[in-house]
Amino acid sequence: MTLDELSFYAAMAGTVAFAISAVLSVAERRIDLFAAVVLGTITAVGGGTIRDIILGVSVFWVTDLIYIWVSIASCVAAFVAYRLFQHRFVGALVLYTDGFGAALFGVQATGKVWDLGFALPIAPVILGVVTAIGGGLIRDVLAGRQTLLMSRELYAVPVLIGCILFTLILAYAPDYRFYGSIACILLIFAIRAAAIHWNLHVPEWAMMGSRRQ
Repeated sequence: MTLDELSFYAAMAGTVAFAISAVLSVAERRIDLFAAVVLGTITAVGGGTIRDIILGVSVFWVTDLIYIWVSIASCVAAFVAYRLFQHRFVGALVLYTDGFGAALFGVQATGKVWDLGFALPIAPVILGVVTAIGGGLIRDVLAGRQTLLMSRELYAVPVLIGCILFTLILAYAPDYRFYGSIACILLIFAIRAAAIHWNLHVPEWAMMGSRRQ
């Protein structure tokens, strides 16, 4: 298996996890199949769509519709078998895969923006984070839920850290781009996995309005 094939399958796994986790997150609203597909697909491809529109390039899924088909199929599967996905092991697997997808998409987007020379050095970081969490933000707004940015969940912060580090590698150690990207993906995923496993959150002292001794 080549590196490109491995990256493609990893991206597909992340897309599946994004779509499924989106449907499961709004299951308590007793939504219908159409709403599930819309919310799940938006979550899966929304961040990358926002990124490409800002960059003024062809939206990634327009030239490769497999992202849309995989998203739709995942949404339907989550809708039909949502009780299965509520099983502790299966649900945890989706969460961890979702975390890996966020790490992969964030770092890949950072590299894409850097290669285009778009508003360096800050835009690669911003659009890397947008790619990873943008779809989830749109989903939460449409579903009337508290967004990731308004919660204490450790989701966006690990992506931000990884994208910043990868940008520094691209700027000062470009010869180590491949290994640097792998390291940043693993770092983001490790922080997110730790947050899932130990139920970690942004500390109270880092929140606005918190009491400081």
